[in-house]
Amino acid sequence: MRRMFLVVSSVALLPAAAHAATCESSFSKSGNPITGLRYTASVALPDLQPASAIGQMRGIAVSKGYDVLAAEADDGSMLIEQPQTGKARAFPITITATNDSGVGTVQMEAKLRAGMMTSSDAAKTEMCVMLNQIKPGKAGTLAAATGMTATGTSAPLALSALLLSHQISKDTERNAPAVPLRYQNKTFVVDGRVKYVTKDGDVFRVGFDVPQPYEEALRLPNEAPFKTDIVCLMAKGQSVYALQLKPDKAIKLSGTYADFSEIKHVLWIKDCRPAK
Repeated sequence: MRRMFLVVSSVALLPAAAHAATCESSFSKSGNPITGLRYTASVALPDLQPASAIGQMRGIAVSKGYDVLAAEADDGSMLIEQPQTGKARAFPITITATNDSGVGTVQMEAKLRAGMMTSSDAAKTEMCVMLNQIKPGKAGTLAAATGMTATGTSAPLALSALLLSHQISKDTERNAPAVPLRYQNKTFVVDGRVKYVTKDGDVFRVGFDVPQPYEEALRLPNEAPFKTDIVCLMAKGQSVYALQLKPDKAIKLSGTYADFSEIKHVLWIKDCRPAK
């Protein structure tokens, strides 16, 4: 999976084949690393309807590992993100599709956050690789139907409970409604220490010990002023394991996104099992 962004330090991208001039000639760059860079590119194809373009782009984005936050095919709009990896923050990419006099135009706009940077060639390559896969006519309509239901696979998000709490808290501070969209279907591997174990019906809940912001010995600037609790809902067949846990015991659990509450500041992870 290739990505169009780099954060301060450079990471090489593999060279790609030459792309259609219609996309490369449309490419533009604006802004600066201090306030945020913006990259745009577009393609125009006859007999391409907005719904078809968005459906196809959804499938293309999923196959390349981007998170799809919203896809409104009939309105010709979609919002995707490159997921956060390590120190690289996620950033939004908007895709709009229109049709004027039988010619469909699809535009991508990537909005890098302040302090993020990449080369124009890398951004152009990635955007045109995606846009040049769009097909017009019946072939595009068939590809769009598949794209709207596509599901991707990505590497688990492996973080300590404290770092995951920081990340979700900051996401909440920026835009709470986007949190469930960003993490749905995500797999987590979380390590930390047990705060509590409770039984809720047939499910054991294991809470990670996450300190309050004022309790942290070392805290980076611009962190959210509140914490998000990380709670694992243990998978079926894990009762023997759960019953042997006690407060302050070191644990490492894997599971998938279950739910999130911006009011209670809790992220729930389901089907949790011990991870290696």
